[in-house]
Amino acid sequence: MKSIGVLTSGGDSPGMNAAVRAVVRKAIYHNLNVYGIYQGYAGLMDGNIKKMELGSVGDIIHRGGTVLYTARSEQFKALEGQQKGMEQLKKHGIEGLVVIGGDGSYRGAQKLTEHGFPCIGLPGTIDNDIPGTDYTIGFNTALHTVIDAIDKIRDTATSHERTFIIEVMGRHAGDIALWAGLAGGAETIIIPEIDYKLADVVGRIQNGQKRGKKHTIIVLAEGVSNGIDFAKRIEQETNLETRVSVLGHIQRGGTPTAFDRVLASRMGGHAVELLMSGKAGRAVGMERNMLVDYSFDEVFSMPHKVDESMYRLSQELSI
Repeated sequence: MKSIGVLTSGGDSPGMNAAVRAVVRKAIYHNLNVYGIYQGYAGLMDGNIKKMELGSVGDIIHRGGTVLYTARSEQFKALEGQQKGMEQLKKHGIEGLVVIGGDGSYRGAQKLTEHGFPCIGLPGTIDNDIPGTDYTIGFNTALHTVIDAIDKIRDTATSHERTFIIEVMGRHAGDIALWAGLAGGAETIIIPEIDYKLADVVGRIQNGQKRGKKHTIIVLAEGVSNGIDFAKRIEQETNLETRVSVLGHIQRGGTPTAFDRVLASRMGGHAVELLMSGKAGRAVGMERNMLVDYSFDEVFSMPHKVDESMYRLSQELSI
């Protein structure tokens, strides 16, 4: 293999740039040509491809987002779109591809691999919802962003003696809500993976009031409900003034933490090594601080799980 490509796809996440940098510089170190593909799979089909040099990724390790830009493409889900992409890869002499993104990005990479074009996937998503890895690139940074917001909101909640609903991202996964809620001392954490009863949430608020507690922080994963609807239900049951903070896309931005930079760098370097060794259709992960890789089929067959012991601990600590 003499030439490889790299692209970022789907939602951006802090640390993607560190991963791109690692892929480019690792490839050049081993005398490979490396090409950046801009705007994800859409850019691949359009031939928006440029050769990368060492300087192309200089001074980006600390930047959030992705210098390669990103986009979602419905067209690439069809065979015709995939064929257009492969034609562009062949045109530029690219023999292997590193795809940085989430579940949808992996499925595109799997299709290319099935058509005979070797791809390696890196888990770039703040949601931490990709099986086969303990952490995804960007999760740690998003977590710090949410915790910072919770700390600030708690000041206002205390001052005004109010109940606050903080809605966080995660799609259908509750990792951000669980980790941020535990770290932020939330009274209640609501995630898609574990059923809840509104009566229990209300009871926790009322028990706090009985012992003199003047405010409540509830962290709500977006995969369960939207914050406004949930706040209305709380107000109906408690007659307490309730406020909602939807953190939204602020969770995706910002300077990546040292953890995410190191994670992305290690994963990016490993992806190049896999391509050089003739591997294809593999998803890179990190388990117990060790680099691992699974086939895309294995990743898609694994269920996403949260640490239920952490959830139980959060309930025990917020009595």
